[in-house]
Order: sequence, then C-alpha cells, then structure tokens
Amino acid sequence: MGRLNRLFKNEQFHYHLMLLPIFVLFTLFHVFPLYGIVLAFKSFIPTKGILGSPWVGMMHYRFLLENPEVWHVLRNTLLISVGKLITMLIVPIFLALMLNELRIQWVKRSVQVITYLPHFLSWVILAGVFKDILSAQGVINMILERVFGAEAISFLGSNFWFRPIMIISNVWKEMGFSTVIYLAALTSINPALYEAAEIDGASRFQRLWHISIPGIAIVIALLATLSLNGILYAGFDQIYNLYNVLVYDTGDVIETWVFRNGLVGAQYEMGTAVGFINSLIGLSLIAITYTLAYRFANYRIF
Repeated sequence: MGRLNRLFKNEQFHYHLMLLPIFVLFTLFHVFPLYGIVLAFKSFIPTKGILGSPWVGMMHYRFLLENPEVWHVLRNTLLISVGKLITMLIVPIFLALMLNELRIQWVKRSVQVITYLPHFLSWVILAGVFKDILSAQGVINMILERVFGAEAISFLGSNFWFRPIMIISNVWKEMGFSTVIYLAALTSINPALYEAAEIDGASRFQRLWHISIPGIAIVIALLATLSLNGILYAGFDQIYNLYNVLVYDTGDVIETWVFRNGLVGAQYEMGTAVGFINSLIGLSLIAITYTLAYRFANYRIF
C-alpha cells in the first residue's frame, strides 16, 4: 500500500500513465504476434492451427538454401538497396550544398518545397504517375521519338531499365526530405569561418570544399552508417506497385517474393522462414551500425 501511495505521488507518474496505451498496443500488435515465428519450423495445417501443426525442424531452411530462386531474389534486393543507399547519400548532400549557396531566398524556398512535396505522396499514387510518364505513349517516349527519332521503349517491362527506374524514382521522391537534415547541419557551422575564408581570398568552391563538407562530415557518417541496417529492404511499396511479371528477373526482391509465395501462394511456412532470416539479419545490421555510429559519430540512444 505504501509503495502504491509513493507511486501516485511521484512527479513523473503522469508520464508513465501516458505511456500505458502505447505499451498495451505495442504488446498486442508487435509482441504477441511473434508466436507466429514457429510457423517457420512447422508444416502448417489450417484445420489444426499453428500450435497443433506438426514440427518439421529445419526442413524449410534447407529447401531455401537449395533453391536458386532465393539467391537470385537476394541478389536483386542487394543491387537495388545498395543503389538506393548510394544515391540517397550523394544527391541530398549535393542538393543541400547547392541550396546553402543560394542567396535568393524565394528561389531557395521554392526548390525546397518542390523537392520536399513528393515525400508525402504514397507509392500507389506515384506508381500511376510513373506508369503514365513511362508508357509507350508517355512523355519520355514522345521526346525520344520526336527529338532523337528513337523507337518507343517499354521502360517498366524491360529488365535493363527496371532497376535504374526504381533507384531514380526513389531519389526523386525522398531527396527533399533527406536534404532538410543536411541543411540543418549546415546552419550549425560558424559563419565566422566563411568570413575568415573570404577575407583570405577563398573562392566559393574552396569554402564549400574546406568548410561546408567537413562541417557536416559527422552527420554524413552517421546517416550513412544508420542506413546500412535497411540493406535488405529494397522497398516493397514501390516495387510491388511498379513491377510486373516481365521484370521478375531483375525486380523481384525478398519482400515481394515473400508476399507472392507466402501469402498469395499460401506457403505460409516458407514466407515466415524467409521473413525470420531477414529480421535476424536486419537486427544484426542494426546492432553493427549502432556500434559504428557510436564509434565514428559519437551517436547513441541508450
């Protein structure tokens, strides 16, 4: 009774009370469903349920290791993820440095707004836009035909073009949002450094190279390190809405493969096994990148 009285009189009690709904929701929708992981080690029989189905040990994992399609999907995932990771580091940094050098404020704000807006659009909407632009009668093919006299290209039906389109469209959607972080980092650089460099005769490029980039180097290292934990997540929403059976060879990634085989194909055990491996690798990468972020950028949450 005494402990309860002290708990209610605690000044931080209302903060803990505010966390209670989140704790309940997290337990119900994130912790409790984890028991479904056992599907990866069972032969699922719908009439017996998850717990009543017989155990099969590591059979599904042995099948996955011997299945060349899984390795092909993993290769696609890594190629698209690494492409997105590299471009999402270079393009936002370049855009932030250019915006930081702009002196006409309304132009600067306009560019920021225009590049930031796509972030709020879902891939369902953007997929419709890209399908229209990249179709045989779309704007891109019209320009190619009328200006260069080239034949129409089926961009979203081509294994050669599909991966670059996924990477470029992702950059177009997210570069504005990522640029905000680098612009915030640039504002923290002491203006006296620029003034001193200008007095010494440094050009704008020299100021950018020797002051701006070193000034945000820690932020670049931090974001680059943390982004490594998403290396096995190529972007389900984007690819699922844009790909088709013609580009499965280059566009099928782990998430879409699990969706097609695990849910649509009713191979729940196989989908769970792949998802479980993916989660374990993701958890390991988060731990590694967190350690690297602490070592190189002195960043830590706990």
